[in-house]
Amino acid sequence: MSQLPHRDWNEQLKVGFIGLGNVGAKLAGSVLRNGFDLTVRDLDSSKTSEFIRAGASHAQSPQEVARSCDVVITCLPSPTICASVMEDDDGVLAGLSEGKIWVEMSTTDQQEVLRLAQKVQDLGGSAADCPVSGGCHRAATGNIAILSGCEREVFDRILPLLQAMGRQVLHTGNIGSASILKVVTNYLATANLASICEALVTTKASGLDLATAYEAIRISSGNSFVHETESQVILNGSRDINFTMDLVLKDISLFQEIAERHHVPLEISPLLIEIFQDAESRYGSREWSPNVIRRLEDATGLDVHAPGFPSEIVDDEPEAPGAEVVTTRN
Repeated sequence: MSQLPHRDWNEQLKVGFIGLGNVGAKLAGSVLRNGFDLTVRDLDSSKTSEFIRAGASHAQSPQEVARSCDVVITCLPSPTICASVMEDDDGVLAGLSEGKIWVEMSTTDQQEVLRLAQKVQDLGGSAADCPVSGGCHRAATGNIAILSGCEREVFDRILPLLQAMGRQVLHTGNIGSASILKVVTNYLATANLASICEALVTTKASGLDLATAYEAIRISSGNSFVHETESQVILNGSRDINFTMDLVLKDISLFQEIAERHHVPLEISPLLIEIFQDAESRYGSREWSPNVIRRLEDATGLDVHAPGFPSEIVDDEPEAPGAEVVTTRN
């Protein structure tokens, strides 16, 4: 890999952001809010127009983003779409030059990250995979967690940018390591969601008050981040967590592929995939993922709702400066 140019990285950094979806728009908003020179690109012009009004520049192609920016961030819904954005004739690689950095913030396949990173490095650039975790509500406030896989020199260069988008930033190791850990965490969150659905429906069937049950779980050893967020929108009835069935299936399928690649005979993971495939076929790919509970509501005839819960989760913590999380090694 070529050396990054020895420049003062605290100078005005030109950042390009491609993909202004549920998470991407919020991350890009943090970049702009924290004073970076931002150029955006999305196929939906209504999304880019909001950023242009707020002071961002707009690029006509991913190639133009790469030509005009020091760092190019992609945050896209699938590995296939990312490959197209990177490799098309007017893609990022066509505009990339020596010393520039590609930051992949999508939840994607580690093997694909490594393949594209090699192409970036062949052009004299550097690459990092930096997926996020914590939900759209925390992405909106810059309080989300960021995992970052890359060489340490690259991490140090992009750390100020990552700190503008996230509160906790962890260097996970070499390129590709963060993508593995991201799908591990999403697998755990999905398993938790499935178990919460079973717990809430069983509680309802037992005749107990669901608001009381929510608090009982919250103060118990069974509590979790997923319970404190997704259980609330389940009980409200909106089921709006800003994450859809197809994205869950993508993530847990990536986790299953990693396990199969390393010959790990998983038992829970294949069942989760089966559950969400069934939910997707019943309720649609773009249905909110917490509505997987409808499988059990339909089977039992029960209605799992309770008054007093919000229709969406809002991060009420004030934005705080990001900091690196340092791994403790005894």
